[in-house]
Amino acid sequence: MEVYLVGGAVRDRLLGRPVKERDWVVVGARPEDLERQGYVPVGREFPVFLHPKTREEYALARLERKVAPGYRGFATQFSPDVTLEEDLRRRDLTVNAMAESDSGEIIDPYGGRRDLEARLLRHVSEAFVEDPVRVLRVARFAARYAALGFRVAEETLGLMRRMTESGELSALVPERVWQETERALGETHPEVFFETLRECGALRVIYPEIDALFGVPQPPQWHPEVDTGAHTMLALLWAAGAGLPASARFAVLTHDLGKALTAPERWPSHHGHEDGGVPAIEALCARLKVPNEYRDLALLTARHHTRVHRARELRPDTVLKLLETTDAFRRPDRFEELLAACEADARGRTGLEAQPYPQAEYLRRVRTAAAAVTLSPDERQGLEGPAIGERLREKRLAAIKSLA
Repeated sequence: MEVYLVGGAVRDRLLGRPVKERDWVVVGARPEDLERQGYVPVGREFPVFLHPKTREEYALARLERKVAPGYRGFATQFSPDVTLEEDLRRRDLTVNAMAESDSGEIIDPYGGRRDLEARLLRHVSEAFVEDPVRVLRVARFAARYAALGFRVAEETLGLMRRMTESGELSALVPERVWQETERALGETHPEVFFETLRECGALRVIYPEIDALFGVPQPPQWHPEVDTGAHTMLALLWAAGAGLPASARFAVLTHDLGKALTAPERWPSHHGHEDGGVPAIEALCARLKVPNEYRDLALLTARHHTRVHRARELRPDTVLKLLETTDAFRRPDRFEELLAACEADARGRTGLEAQPYPQAEYLRRVRTAAAAVTLSPDERQGLEGPAIGERLREKRLAAIKSLA
């Protein structure tokens, strides 16, 4: 029985990046061999075990054979006769198909080290086309390693296009699409995930609402980049650079979906795109089973981002209504994410990335001042039900007026 460190841990160590988790492959063993040593079986479709002390995953070397459409349509074969090279061959990218022995020797039968040096994400074999999830994974790796200069190899992009054109992506289940998307949103260059999907045609299939933004013009005096899709990618890049959480990045991604629905004869104006994008966001989130907290923040951002941009121009009563409508008093943390998403929208414009955004600080101050308002027992005297709320609202409005 031989044990090898495999996959991402080997890749990231060679890149000098922190290793977050380690996976192991066991060659020349049977399930009962590991169980006798105290390993705990956890794999449903093939033998995977947890180490009795470290709880890291150890999988028996295996082969896979495509027997049905989709990423679940594989028959798995495992036995002590399966070699390490055969196990590595079933992996997606050469940079993920390396192993390391106990002595520190790197086993690299498919040129992963060469591709690391060339900064290429390249498929291991033609079997790549058998699993549609690999299109999403490659796009996610492109997002993760873009800052290091990595790009997807042309021949791999060609396979991704072929998979898209063949309809293979229709076999993707919503949960897996969202899982890969959420992870991609958390990368340093999440915009590269969507750009890569667009380059191979997959964005049109998986996220048609986002794909439709490209080619839609905006007024150049407000958006020097003009193209709405380009603006969305710039805003997403700024959001990542600012360290915004994935929920706020999703809101940035979807805030302008209504612009894709503007009739071309009205371009580059997009009056009413705020509420117009709501059904598109709701449909996207329902289709991919996006978590409610992501959906709700995205809807708030779509509806209110232009009001936030104009905060200093709004009347005090309109500012108070904005705070109430966004539930800013009860959900201050979510309100902060809304402000951050709006700032990313404002800064995601060519040449305007460093432009000040005082609107956010102003709305923070008025929210804090209005939230601090209370009614004394004397002020409550003689008031009941809605009258109490109305009196509180009057005092909040006065607090906002004092800061206007």
